[in-house]
Amino acid sequence: MPSEFIMKGQTSTGASEVLNFGGRNKGYGFKLTRFELWPASAIGTTGQELVGSVTANNAAMDPINPDFEDPGLIGVAYFPMTSLGVGNSGVNNMITVIDDSFVVTQDLILTVADAVSGSTLSVNWLCKFEKVKLSQSAEAVANYNQFTIFDD
Repeated sequence: MPSEFIMKGQTSTGASEVLNFGGRNKGYGFKLTRFELWPASAIGTTGQELVGSVTANNAAMDPINPDFEDPGLIGVAYFPMTSLGVGNSGVNNMITVIDDSFVVTQDLILTVADAVSGSTLSVNWLCKFEKVKLSQSAEAVANYNQFTIFDD
């Protein structure tokens, strides 16, 4: 298995995806190193405000209202895209906040939304993970930490 890998997809606004880490190599954990969003349609023709969250919790976190005090929050992304009209360029500034010290050993939940009221547009997403070698004790601690967050 390579030392880095990518998970990507397209998800309906307001929906969640499970990022499956079951069956990964024993003795390894993973760190989220990149989280990006991109519009799935109407690029440059409409204003969009894409948001996403990646959590280790047992329930999805609303990416429109993320809680940075939640220990299960691993990453958030914000992609505001304003349309200045046909033929004009919009403003696009991707902002991400990632806890790259969190060692993932179990499944994660990714949730995305277009925060524009009434939007039903889908959102493209990409997550890049780095493989990290763990000793048996470090793996046990990482499993326990993620389980206690998930079970809370």
